[in-house]
Amino acid sequence: MSYLTEEQHEIVSNAVREAELTTSGEIVTVLADRSDGYTDVALWWAIAGSFTIMSLFAALPQPFLDFWDSLSGGWRDEWSIGQLASMTIALGLIVFIAIMLFQMWQPLKFFAVPNPVKTTRVHEQAIKHFKVGAERRTHGRTGVLIYLSMSEHRAEIVADEPIAAKVSPEVWGEAMGDMLVEIKAGRIAEGMAVGVRDVGFVLSQHFPRAKDDENELPDRLIEV
Repeated sequence: MSYLTEEQHEIVSNAVREAELTTSGEIVTVLADRSDGYTDVALWWAIAGSFTIMSLFAALPQPFLDFWDSLSGGWRDEWSIGQLASMTIALGLIVFIAIMLFQMWQPLKFFAVPNPVKTTRVHEQAIKHFKVGAERRTHGRTGVLIYLSMSEHRAEIVADEPIAAKVSPEVWGEAMGDMLVEIKAGRIAEGMAVGVRDVGFVLSQHFPRAKDDENELPDRLIEV
């Protein structure tokens, strides 16, 4: 799924090129649709729902049996232990399948993912992209990744160790805040460009551009 047009991609890429004119740092930008499929979370919700309904049936079987009898014309049956066990399993299976099917609707699926899980998965994915695309790939180890994950509504800024040693997380938090103001308003490219400019300004203070500096990493926005 593509979120940006070619022109919007160019807005971000131009911001990277301009920011790197004043610093030896290298800025990599990644825009992701999502950071994880969360199949495990969907599975846990289905298991929890299944065991909950089976536990309710085991504790309070009569309302369920009365409802089943009403579907069969109101005739009451004498339920055997085997039938009760089968009903328990059937209820659990029906609820399990229903919850899994409901979560095929992506907005519901992401709504059901706990916020701490989203934050952790986005951070982990940002680290993976950083290790592949920026970590230790520049002279002086001055790479920075700006990572935006749309489905989770989260962003991360990850920096090489020499940068992290000089720049506190609070500084990146300010850059993140400026970026998200634009993104929340629907201006994704402009928001990432603001984040790039803020990061570039910080880098220029600690890692000014040298005369022999070369562009070591691509300036283009990577959309995945």
